[in-house]
Amino acid sequence: MKTTSRMESLRQAGQDWLLSCAPDPAAAQMLWDEEELASFPTGEHWRVAQAPLALAMDVMRRTRDHSRPVLADVSTCVASWLLPADLGDELGDVTQLTVRPAGWALACPPVLYGVRGRVWLRPPDGSGLLTDPALLGAAFGPWSPAMEDLG
Repeated sequence: MKTTSRMESLRQAGQDWLLSCAPDPAAAQMLWDEEELASFPTGEHWRVAQAPLALAMDVMRRTRDHSRPVLADVSTCVASWLLPADLGDELGDVTQLTVRPAGWALACPPVLYGVRGRVWLRPPDGSGLLTDPALLGAAFGPWSPAMEDLG
């Protein structure tokens, strides 16, 4: 009898959640089965903010367990955070971030493994929780000792 670890269960729940956000979950799964990326339009379920991967790694260290799904594209050195769909202009003055408009498509690998240089640094966990834009904006701001207390 095979036992599933808690981490495997969370990753599977995250993958199930991600598929539930696809316009056509079966088509997305079929692409993943062929080790291809699936396209997820932003707007209905989330928005995306992107930053250079090296900077993103530092920000992730600052935010530790507080940032939610983060996707990395190692071929382009870009990290993408999933943010609430109702995102306003909270991140408009954060020059290190590019906030993608609703309708922009994010090419995603499955949660369980990377595809074509894309991998989840912080995978969805199935809860639907997304990164708080205020926290992300603060993490991209000037460093302060208070940021170390976020973890």
